[in-house]
Amino acid sequence: MTTSKSKLLRGIGIGGSFVIVSLILWNTYVFFQKFKSEERQKMEILGQVYESLGNLDLDADIRLETYIIEKFTYVPMIIVNQHGTIINWNRTGVRPMSNFDSLSVKEQAVLRDKLLLMKGQNKPIPFSYHGPNTSIEQTVYYQDSELLAKLKYYPIALILILLLFVLVTLFYFRSVKSAENNRLWTGMAKETAHQIGTPLSSLLGWIELLRLENVDENYIVEIEKDVNRLNVIAERFSKIGSMPILQKYNIVFETRNAISYLKSRNSKQIKFNFNNQATVLYSNINLQLFGWVIENLVKNAIDSMKGKGELNIEIKEDLKNIHILISDTGKGIPKNIRSQIFDPGFTTKKRGWGLGLSLSRRIVEEYHKGEIYVKSSEINKGTTFCVTLKKL
Repeated sequence: MTTSKSKLLRGIGIGGSFVIVSLILWNTYVFFQKFKSEERQKMEILGQVYESLGNLDLDADIRLETYIIEKFTYVPMIIVNQHGTIINWNRTGVRPMSNFDSLSVKEQAVLRDKLLLMKGQNKPIPFSYHGPNTSIEQTVYYQDSELLAKLKYYPIALILILLLFVLVTLFYFRSVKSAENNRLWTGMAKETAHQIGTPLSSLLGWIELLRLENVDENYIVEIEKDVNRLNVIAERFSKIGSMPILQKYNIVFETRNAISYLKSRNSKQIKFNFNNQATVLYSNINLQLFGWVIENLVKNAIDSMKGKGELNIEIKEDLKNIHILISDTGKGIPKNIRSQIFDPGFTTKKRGWGLGLSLSRRIVEEYHKGEIYVKSSEINKGTTFCVTLKKL
């Protein structure tokens, strides 16, 4: 009930946020359109002022008209005559001159480009003066003011904010779901380790009783190996969800040791080959988790060969790293699924959870700061996995 209520509250909060952001966006759009309309009206007033100046007597008071013109100096504009010749300009980036012909060729080109921009941006404002002996017709072209130009991108910024909000929300829900799944798997793993521990203690007691009954020691040794194996599995499960402790180990020895148990309990039709450049190569690892990775890769290789084939384990080194190569002669991995094989839950088997390679990658990359990848694969010829660790 509490979980359902919290989900409902989260849904209401997110829905409310969407409504608020949408209202802000719409309000901004309306404000921008109103501001642009008012800017247009101001420019029309400027055109009327220019027209009125042409109709005034020489002795008339023009202080109001002059004041209005001075206040419009923040708007980039160009005035042309009836022949289309530029006769005046303001805030265009070109120095003021007495006439257009006095400008350099480059400055004239700049003004022409500005005029083309203004023609495409806003509707021009024509004004005229018709006197007894003179008839003047001029047109004012103008560009959006700096403030209007900046506000033009404000709705776009709000849309981007809305998209960012959506992405953050989706990421949040995905993270919450992932965290819940991780907690579930961690709890199951630790509980499994705890449950395995109880019968293990009993099995150890039974082994001692078998010894007292003079049972063949070879049988007891093999049973002990399996019990120890169960103990290792329990330790691995108990470490899921917590940061493991890394210690210095000989990778060559520990890799061979991890494979030996599987070798003795698999089909004799699997040929194991172990090659190494050196007998001693050290790296900082968690022994139980490292063994888990090697065993996962070996088991996958054996499954791929369907219990019959050749398995090659090769250990190489360079100046900084140790490379463990595990190759099989199995069915290979198709190119279209190679990028998915390390994803949790992905499997090509009829049975299985698809967690082996996913856990292996997490152990190698997150805990050991190494690398695990498919080095090569060919259909019906085999696959080579590579595990790379830092060399001490």
